[in-house]
Amino acid sequence: MNATELLANTLSPDATTRQNATEKLENASRENYPEYMLMLSSVLADEHSLLHVRNAAGLALKNALSARESARQTEYSNRWLNLSSDVKAKIKQESLRTLGSSSSKAGTFAAQVVAAIAAVELPQGQWNELIEVLLGFVNNQPSANLKIATLQAIGFICESIKPDILALRSNEILTAVIHGARKEETSPDVQLAAIHALFNSLEFIRDNFDREGERNYIMQVVCEATQNQSVNVQIGAFECLVRIMDLYYDKMALYMEQALFGLTVVGMKHSDERVALQAVEFWSTVCEEEVELALEAQEAQEYGELPERESKYFSKIALPEIVPVLLMLLTKQEEDADEDEWNVSMAAGTCLTLLAGAVADAIVPAVIPFIEAHIKAEDWRHREAAVMTFGSILEGPDPSVLTPLAEQALPLLINMMADTNVHVKDTTAWTLGRICDILITVIKPDVHLHPLISALVGGLQDNPRIVVNCCWALMNLSDQLGMFYGGEDEADTPATGPLSPYYEGIVQALLHVTESSSNESNYRTAAYEAITSFLTHAANDVLGVVETTTVTILQRMEHLLSVQNQILGVDDRNNWNELQSNFCSVIICVIRKLGNGIQPLADRIMTAVLQLIQSAGKTSTVLEDAFLVVGSLASALETQFSPYISAFLPFLYPALKAHEDTQLCTVAVGIIGDISRALGDQSAQYAGPFMTVLLENLQSDVLNRNVKIVILSCFGDIALAIGPSFEPYLETTMNVLRQAGAVQPNPLDYDLMDYVSQLREGILEAYTGIVTGLKNTNKVNLLLQHAPSVLELIQRCLTDDEKTESLVKLCYGLLGDLADSFPGGQLKQLLLQPWIASELKARHRMNQDVKKTMRWARDMVKQATQ
Repeated sequence: MNATELLANTLSPDATTRQNATEKLENASRENYPEYMLMLSSVLADEHSLLHVRNAAGLALKNALSARESARQTEYSNRWLNLSSDVKAKIKQESLRTLGSSSSKAGTFAAQVVAAIAAVELPQGQWNELIEVLLGFVNNQPSANLKIATLQAIGFICESIKPDILALRSNEILTAVIHGARKEETSPDVQLAAIHALFNSLEFIRDNFDREGERNYIMQVVCEATQNQSVNVQIGAFECLVRIMDLYYDKMALYMEQALFGLTVVGMKHSDERVALQAVEFWSTVCEEEVELALEAQEAQEYGELPERESKYFSKIALPEIVPVLLMLLTKQEEDADEDEWNVSMAAGTCLTLLAGAVADAIVPAVIPFIEAHIKAEDWRHREAAVMTFGSILEGPDPSVLTPLAEQALPLLINMMADTNVHVKDTTAWTLGRICDILITVIKPDVHLHPLISALVGGLQDNPRIVVNCCWALMNLSDQLGMFYGGEDEADTPATGPLSPYYEGIVQALLHVTESSSNESNYRTAAYEAITSFLTHAANDVLGVVETTTVTILQRMEHLLSVQNQILGVDDRNNWNELQSNFCSVIICVIRKLGNGIQPLADRIMTAVLQLIQSAGKTSTVLEDAFLVVGSLASALETQFSPYISAFLPFLYPALKAHEDTQLCTVAVGIIGDISRALGDQSAQYAGPFMTVLLENLQSDVLNRNVKIVILSCFGDIALAIGPSFEPYLETTMNVLRQAGAVQPNPLDYDLMDYVSQLREGILEAYTGIVTGLKNTNKVNLLLQHAPSVLELIQRCLTDDEKTESLVKLCYGLLGDLADSFPGGQLKQLLLQPWIASELKARHRMNQDVKKTMRWARDMVKQATQ
């Protein structure tokens, strides 16, 4: 079979043919990679080959150069870089030549290949002439196809390569892109490719945006493109404006005043919804930015400082212009709209919500006339828009401004749950949920609870989308009333609560919803979440409902386990997994609620959970949930959990060794901490095997580095639980912690900085557990030789400019614990180091909780150095 036929077969509708062809190509790539790449390149460049075959060749070339997983990408990059320069040059030459193909689609395939090669070579300092070559294609060639494909290549390159690598070439790239995007360009296809390339390059042309002349020209070209004859170019131009506002808000005042206010308001009214969506998105971006700036300003004020950046208040200035347009767009609902399909009325609702957050109280007078005029309208679209408007402005304005309005609207909204239109009922249920969540004080238990609960429970028998919102509203009602009328401490359960008379009826209605075999719109899951909330906030007089519900859930769990052999196909299995996860969530919440009171059901829960772990196979989400039940049970039962450990450990160890499954491994490590804390010094008999497997995991090259942080923290849990019995593992653990503490962040690598911060928190937690476990025991002197390296880490953390408050608190806590361990002065010289006195007098920004820990640490150090 020749190459052309083989490539054609990779696109065959027949799965077997397709698979065979793909396997043969993969074999060819392994057996003779240079020949394979040359073959693909020659097919792509062959103007006589069929287009779909050239497509297959381009796709295969791209896939041989780029991969999603970083390890595979490294392998592919090295494989390409090790090719002879002749082979690489021929493939590059043919790809560049194909950019100018008479078939524009073949040009696009070639653009992807050029970008894939560039993504490998440019970061290595190779193929440096590429950008200049592409620039020449855009500026000096009459062929529209060549310009389009070249601009596409530039766009793909900008999308796939880190901005810092391309920043050095930003001038050349920008020149090429802007040249193609100008209104003087006669081909709309060239303009579109240029606008898309500009969108992808916006992040690394920051230096160009800093220069006023260049910025003015870029903004002029983009603004002109919003008025292009081609709707696609207009859409692309508005997408650019959204991104520009996101990246360069601080520089937008002049352009807002001169052009953007007008352009975007007109754009929102555009007859083509795709343009209108982007224009609305522009204002959503403005509002998001200004909400963030308001939070920054508030934080700075709390610390008596000036904010680093100031809001330009674009949304407040534009309020009279944009609100009427957004309200008009809210009435553009589609009768049979798919909930997953983003449309202009949904976008307007989202924008209105963000606008309320940005302008606060000012939104209320701007929208109240619309709500009053339309809430009782004949046309369902206007009724729904009025309710949506009210629901959208509930977060942002001061509650004192909204409360009288909400009190007036609440009875009307409750009655609207009986509206004849499904869309109106859906939005009403959502708005009631928002009131329950944000303005719970509006709901007077003796006046509103009965009609409100009747309306929401009635809605549980309606359309799936309405059921979801009714479940959400009931959950919010339970959460907020639970917090409002509950005890001061989470552990304090009040004798009764305003929802108590309704508990049994609500929970039964929700359980009835969960009996459905379907989960359309996730309504069954929403019902389980609502049940979880009601069980969590149950007062003492309805604990009977909690217990009977738990038994019902356990019965369902046991029934599902008994029928799992009857599962046919993927859908049934997914449904089974989903239900078991729901059951686990309910059981976890009941265990946390009842604490040691769960003891009578413990045998039954553990039996079901161990069966579930056996049945789940490799389905990690179900395994995670089952393990979380075990962890919760251990925490609740404490030493009474010990009878279950020997049955559970054979399932725990395989999960700890599932290095590829980050989430499952993290949960399994957490369970070791739960068991150690629950059993206290009784867990010493398990500490050896636990420490062995955890230390092995630290050596793994496959295990995600974030799991390793959790392991370090877990050392602290074990040490704290078993105290002096930790001695056999102390030396090894302290060496591991010291090595981990030496990792330094790279200020240019934000991911690494974040990781090092979390790593240090894990190390400090481990040290805290070890120190506290040995404090006040006859083994405390074991800490003396390690005190210098512990203090060294504390100093490194406290002098880091990027330190978090949680890290600072851990440092002070550990410093205090270490001093408290040696009140006799054994650490006096170390604790008298000048930096310690300096840090304990620090007056930099910190919350009350951190200050309290610092003062305690200061007292401990004082006692230890007298």
